[in-house]
Amino acid sequence: MSVQSLFLDNADMNKNDINQAPVDHERLIADIGGTNARFALLSSFGKVHQQLVLPCADYADIVSAAKAYLALIDNPTIDEAAMAIANPINGDWIKMTNHNWAFSIAETRGALGLKKLTFKNDFAALAMSLPLLPDTDLKQIGGVVKADKGSALAVLGPGTGLGVSGLVRAGDHWIPLEGEGGHVSVCPANERECDILKTCWKEYEHVSAERLVSGMGLQNLYKAICELEGADAEDLSPAEISTRAKDNSDPYCAEALETFCGLLGAVAGNLVLTLGAFGGVYIGGGIVPRLGGYFETSPFRERFEAKGRFRGHLEQVPAFVIQAKHPALVGIGEAFK
Repeated sequence: MSVQSLFLDNADMNKNDINQAPVDHERLIADIGGTNARFALLSSFGKVHQQLVLPCADYADIVSAAKAYLALIDNPTIDEAAMAIANPINGDWIKMTNHNWAFSIAETRGALGLKKLTFKNDFAALAMSLPLLPDTDLKQIGGVVKADKGSALAVLGPGTGLGVSGLVRAGDHWIPLEGEGGHVSVCPANERECDILKTCWKEYEHVSAERLVSGMGLQNLYKAICELEGADAEDLSPAEISTRAKDNSDPYCAEALETFCGLLGAVAGNLVLTLGAFGGVYIGGGIVPRLGGYFETSPFRERFEAKGRFRGHLEQVPAFVIQAKHPALVGIGEAFK
């Protein structure tokens, strides 16, 4: 039933009251990643709709992508927008880490004819969605059933890059953290991972977590393992590596994905300890939700808990795979409040 029909069904409401029914005010929201730009509209009543995904590579800049989206939905009148982007937000100028778009926020606002344009880090936006997600959008991987509700929450997820954030409680409110934790140094836990790291050092002066725990990370792991084994690496996409690993058709891909999951567990455990996020760690991004049952039996949980004297603490912390379709769009809508 529409909002207007709810008013019309009320026999006690006079004509003047009906004329004062609230007007829906659409706002533009977006989640801009290194590969895809996800756009939608947010109604005054909190409804996310008209969702479309556009490949970033198909557009010269963010303005072109946004205008293309609006044209596809018949150019509604929009004067406010909020966008999550896979990048730090430091002032007016944004230069994306994993894509070639670079732009001024103020100039973008003007080019789109907006009165207001807000940008947030994409994983800060994802963090903002956590209190709004139903349990059906979360798959628990280990830990206790009910976490410490007073503790901070950790958020990370491998996709084109590795996004990292968290939520810290302040009274009745949650405050999202904007950081670049995906660029911390990776920490190997055994001789094989040390050998992989040494191999990657030949190409990268700094091997960050993102270099090994992301889409490019899967490729880097696969290539390093092939080099260590004296095998010729094929030109495989992250999806192809994952597929071959899950069906056990390629031993190098299988080791790459297993190592990837273990390293993700290590990074997640580090993040929980750093933030004191004993309320839980939430995993988003484009890779892990697609791994399905494989991830549950992967080395992720063991490496997550393998923190020496703090193993007992980490064993209690639940991990959740976020299975919502576009949760950052839900989160970025909170920027209007």
